[in-house]
Amino acid sequence: MDFTTMPIKTHAQLYPTLFEAIQLSGVYQDSKCFVDAIPRYAPDVVLRAYQLESLDRTFEISDFVERHFQLPENVGENYQECSKRPVREHIDDLWGILARPADIDDPNSSLIALPNPYVVPGGRFREIYYWDSYFTMLGLVDSGQVATVEAMIDNFSYLIDQIGFIPNGNRSYFCTRSQPPFFALMVDLLAQTKGVGPVYLRYLPQLEMEYAFWMRGEDQLAAEGEAIRRVVKVEGGCLNRYWDDSDQPRPESYVEDIELAAHSNRSSAELYRNIRAACESGWDFTSRWFLEPDQFSSIATTSILPIDLNCLMHNLERTLAKAYKFSGQLDKQLELEQRCTFRKNAIQTLFYNNQSGMFVDLDINGFKPTEVSSLACVYPLFFNVARNNQAISVAKKIASEFLQAGGWLTTLNTTSQQWDSPNGWAPLQWICYQGLINYGFDDDAHEGASRWVSNNIRVYKATGKLVEKYNVIDLGLPAVGGEYQVQHGFGWTNGVLLKLMNQLNL
Repeated sequence: MDFTTMPIKTHAQLYPTLFEAIQLSGVYQDSKCFVDAIPRYAPDVVLRAYQLESLDRTFEISDFVERHFQLPENVGENYQECSKRPVREHIDDLWGILARPADIDDPNSSLIALPNPYVVPGGRFREIYYWDSYFTMLGLVDSGQVATVEAMIDNFSYLIDQIGFIPNGNRSYFCTRSQPPFFALMVDLLAQTKGVGPVYLRYLPQLEMEYAFWMRGEDQLAAEGEAIRRVVKVEGGCLNRYWDDSDQPRPESYVEDIELAAHSNRSSAELYRNIRAACESGWDFTSRWFLEPDQFSSIATTSILPIDLNCLMHNLERTLAKAYKFSGQLDKQLELEQRCTFRKNAIQTLFYNNQSGMFVDLDINGFKPTEVSSLACVYPLFFNVARNNQAISVAKKIASEFLQAGGWLTTLNTTSQQWDSPNGWAPLQWICYQGLINYGFDDDAHEGASRWVSNNIRVYKATGKLVEKYNVIDLGLPAVGGEYQVQHGFGWTNGVLLKLMNQLNL
């Protein structure tokens, strides 16, 4: 199903003139505030009132919004942190703070109602997020909350059934893109506690739909280098890139996108598409997607084949092959195994740069390595698809260049973007830790993980908070960059911290 045919409408569609007036007024510092607001009346009633009242010289748009909409609160806004408690107790409390019951459907709200309880990241992130949830689930499992994990996976299955894929989050304005495809990993996580065969069979239809979404259009590609939506033709098959089905400003970051386009010589539609595709990657934003290191307007996400995405797709293909085996569909099992083998070979050859000794992203034009080294290089180790000599080289690079006092860096570029140096992020710490463990680099894995855990706990003792990202170079300073203030809560930080503390026996 395409989003354009769905009954779900965004605030930009429901309140066209009002939406733009509010977002450009500067009344709300965060563009996400209005698009998350819940209307008190039907859209036609609100629009008629706006058309009449806005003609008055004393009209105040902030007063109008507060009378016609219920403005959102940040998750955990009134929660009283206490840094004197052990961090494990704090995380146990936070699971309750971040938990949401099954939603009540409101057709005029941007929230897509989910049928089961779930856990949100926290702060301004008031909805479920796709790839965040896997790392949150790691901690929920270790907290004995397998039922919550199962409920969240069922919610993602519901979204696949209703929309045709898992959107960035359960908001109408997120329904033109997804996020890194971690659904197969979630299914595998649940299978470890509830049985591989039954769980794989239960979610097989949704795994198939997830794969179909990411591979849509592959049958239309003929020439090498040709691309459509999320697929790119290479010799012998197809690989994947990030994409977004819209080329308009993001409703949740409307002002930021409009202002960037106003100061750029590029086509606005092309710029917006690449910004949105970076949001699908989860790395929003980073010099990894830029043609010029600290030039946001040079963003070219759709021109890049990302190493992490293609490792995730390899895992999805591998998981589907296993599920087909359990279901007795041996012809489909064979097809997916062949696809899996093709992508593994591509990861080991195309995506590995012999000169740098690193796994890299590729420029679609000629499939040459991009110039930015990032911690995404550990994904082939995490999924056990790197050759031994490749893993050795990557491990050396990580130890010599990415390991810092407070954990592993995201990229080696120091920019104004939050997915660059000096920041580190919980999901990549887990990917890196487990990837190193897979290839026997236990000492390196434990050292990096220990530094990250210590960094998290140091900030917790100083502030009473667990935050979404950390400065891993200068431990006396907070993380930097981004379109908003550092958020706390924080789902994936809690999950990875708890998981690593248990792995390290802390």
